[in-house]
Amino acid sequence: MIGDILKFLREKEYVSGEVLAQKLGISRVAVWKQIQKLKDMGYKITSDQNLGYCLISRPDLLLPQEIQRGLSTNYIGKEIYYFPELKSTNIMAKEKVLHRAEGMDEGTLIIAEKQSAGKGRLGREWFSPPGGIWLSIILYPQLFPSYISRITLMTAVAVVKAIKVCTQIEPQIKWPNDILINEKKVCGILTEMSAELDIINWVVVGIGINANIDLRDFPEDIQENTISLKETSGKEISRVKLAQTFLQEFEKYYEKLKRKEFSSILKEWKLYSHTLRKKIRVDIGERIITGEAIEINESGALILKKEDGELAEIISGTII
Repeated sequence: MIGDILKFLREKEYVSGEVLAQKLGISRVAVWKQIQKLKDMGYKITSDQNLGYCLISRPDLLLPQEIQRGLSTNYIGKEIYYFPELKSTNIMAKEKVLHRAEGMDEGTLIIAEKQSAGKGRLGREWFSPPGGIWLSIILYPQLFPSYISRITLMTAVAVVKAIKVCTQIEPQIKWPNDILINEKKVCGILTEMSAELDIINWVVVGIGINANIDLRDFPEDIQENTISLKETSGKEISRVKLAQTFLQEFEKYYEKLKRKEFSSILKEWKLYSHTLRKKIRVDIGERIITGEAIEINESGALILKKEDGELAEIISGTII
């Protein structure tokens, strides 16, 4: 009902309570109650006894009705579960996907204004205060489990494209899952899955974007290597617009991936790469490999040329 009312409310134009009641098939008292709910959510609405209701401004919240208003995707984001606060959107997404009886369609989103226990790769903590974009997407790709790294790389390209469109800032991608601006992290991607030997059961793609966060709000131990879009551009950005743009880009690239067109996605990834052609050290768990990053192959693996000339293919690791 909240979403329906917002469809008929007009900005800077009054709509009578009687007209709203007729369009929605409810009483004028019920209309008034819904208007009060919207006001409680942060919408500024003026009312006039003779003219009706007028929408003055919308809150900077990632509410489903705001994201879906004007969202031009076919299925990504058509179902959204919104929370003021969660431990982790990935945790909630996995809980929901494990109870498929609830009918978790592909493209369902979990969004939170704040995470109290956000996680990055390898269980690292991800600082997630209000003002960021913290969301997870549920997918059911009919692909081999080996595609998981390609899904992460594909997501990184979608994030970069969305940030460029919305801010004119040109980020770079640090293999495998970080988005950087001026050598500092602005976004992280956490991809988790359940799979059999030859097929993926489900994938949850978690995104954390430091959007409208002040640098002083970050913990001191990460301030040096962290940045936000607000700090970079000098002004707040529309989180709703950025989320919408990302979802649209994500669906476009995900469709390409399902058609086995990863080579075109990889070509774009390389254009934004912060990793290639650099001498780096990669922690692969049991040891550290040093060499020049010369390629990302069609499987999404990093190819490192070691000092002795030997080539190392790294499927999973952390650049240190």
